[in-house]
Amino acid sequence: MAFLQEKVVFLCLLVLCMNSVLASSRNRRYTSPSVPRLTDVFPHVSISNVFSKAFGGSNVQVTGNGSTATLVLDKISGSGLASVNKYHYGFFSAAIKLPPGDSSGVVVAFYLSNADVFPHNHDEIDIELLGHDKRNEWVIQTNVYANGSVSTGREEKFYLWFDPTTQHHQYTIIWNNHHTVFLVDNIPVREFQHSSTFYPSKPMSVYATIWDGSEWATHGGKYPVNYKNAPFTVSFAEMEMSGCISNPSASPSSCSKTPSSLDPVEGPEFVKLTNQQVSAMDWARRKLMFYSYCKDASRFKVMPPECR
Repeated sequence: MAFLQEKVVFLCLLVLCMNSVLASSRNRRYTSPSVPRLTDVFPHVSISNVFSKAFGGSNVQVTGNGSTATLVLDKISGSGLASVNKYHYGFFSAAIKLPPGDSSGVVVAFYLSNADVFPHNHDEIDIELLGHDKRNEWVIQTNVYANGSVSTGREEKFYLWFDPTTQHHQYTIIWNNHHTVFLVDNIPVREFQHSSTFYPSKPMSVYATIWDGSEWATHGGKYPVNYKNAPFTVSFAEMEMSGCISNPSASPSSCSKTPSSLDPVEGPEFVKLTNQQVSAMDWARRKLMFYSYCKDASRFKVMPPECR
């Protein structure tokens, strides 16, 4: 009997320990480093003026004179917006509030792509927010494709240091001739330096979407979307799109004839990260990154050149 009592006590302690681990994972909250607020530099744009409905019909609603868009995923369809113009480099940002509750299999994406024009050799720069299992923990996945290299994803995944479902947080892409930078609340989490052989270089559209990624999004497809929790609603606000609007009849260099320091395409402040930004990025990668393709030896027999 004493043995059974000890075993019961041990099992109870084990359950409490597991719950504590899950709770700490759910409440991964850190005080983030101080960084320049680049999103304060660029103006907000009217979603009504710069985007059109890509898919989803009535699942897309734009309100507040174009200041906010709500996108819905339900049993019938996901939904999305596509920019009216294509851009050749620039600063692209959105404040996003994610769906609460069990969101396994749900994907919210803010990204650039030209797959509609170059189906066989397209470029893409992705911010994908992946719903999680019963821990209700969203993660952010960043990815880069260039010249149709879709068979070789360059994914990196991070936990967030806040609850992304209670209020809007800013997700930003800086893309110019020098590098591609991914930022969350103005903190760089990843910098992809452009090499002479691999970087997104063709004009792209900007997309904001929500869709069913059951086959892969949550633990490799282990947890699909549970439509008992539908509809899943995401809010996009404070949209910023400053850069070169592509004109097929003009060369890309015509986009920045007189660059200022605040020009994200050619401005000197956007050529490289400041020491403060580098330090903040090191913080994010050390504490929050849990997957990088550069460390996946089982996936690559020979690592991509930028990993070496």
